[in-house]
Amino acid sequence: MIDLSVKLFGQTLKNPIIAASGTFAFGDYFDKYFDISRLGGISLKALTGQMREGNDTPRIVETTSGIINSVGLQNPGVDAFVTDIYPKIKNIDTCLIANVSGSSIDEYVDVIKRLNDTDIAIIELNISCPNVKSGGLQFGATTKAAYEATVAARKATTKKIMVKLTPNVTDIGAIAKSVEDAGADGISLVNTFSAMAIDIRSRTPILANRIGGLSGPAIKPIAIRMVNQVYHTVKIPVIGMGGIMSGEDVAEFMIAGATAVMVGTANMITPDMSMTILEEFKQFMIEEKIERVSDLTGSLIG
Repeated sequence: MIDLSVKLFGQTLKNPIIAASGTFAFGDYFDKYFDISRLGGISLKALTGQMREGNDTPRIVETTSGIINSVGLQNPGVDAFVTDIYPKIKNIDTCLIANVSGSSIDEYVDVIKRLNDTDIAIIELNISCPNVKSGGLQFGATTKAAYEATVAARKATTKKIMVKLTPNVTDIGAIAKSVEDAGADGISLVNTFSAMAIDIRSRTPILANRIGGLSGPAIKPIAIRMVNQVYHTVKIPVIGMGGIMSGEDVAEFMIAGATAVMVGTANMITPDMSMTILEEFKQFMIEEKIERVSDLTGSLIG
């Protein structure tokens, strides 16, 4: 028998496949394509203090092996989520993770406190957002800002906090250690890489916002390296993501040190891709005679 379950922050996930925030909305849209309760978890669309319409279009462009997006955290705001959306999804039989974003520490805290009355057990603290008080520099760009944002979040809730790190830094290990020291229960990485695409005929940026975040298979080798680096730096669980398109990709992330993984861009190609990936991963475990998912985590040799 193959045990696909994963222990994460006191929760038992059915399997290690979590739908990544920003690619799966709030789950309800995808339910018409497959039984989303089969997922290990869903990281919900990012929430901010107020409704955000997002950036101007065009805000998504395809690349050779991925996409660049500049959606701009479009969301209904945390109040509308709690009042209108959460009652419709709270009974989905999988682990729901609330992704929290903001332009200031006060906004992060306000959103988290608004979620305290829900049964959502895990907060994913997205510190890849621009800190308006620091001239737009991302919270996750320095150890000091990452630490301060995590400390404030930790004081605002008793829920488990998983900090989502930006890869656009010089030392991902130092950032990871700072959020662990600040009280994070886990780390998810990587978020997207800053990127740009140009229309060579008009010689203008394709994205209205000029710069966006690159995701997809192109970033997987760098994401694997960062997951492995952070796994050896911190003692808290690491959730890996970045270009996962197959069951073998899942295995690679877990061998590098991930306790679970998040699937993002693949959802935009085929809505039920997560289930294909899960079946491929299960087949890998059968072929390799691996009884428990946990036996893979951090099993890299050499």
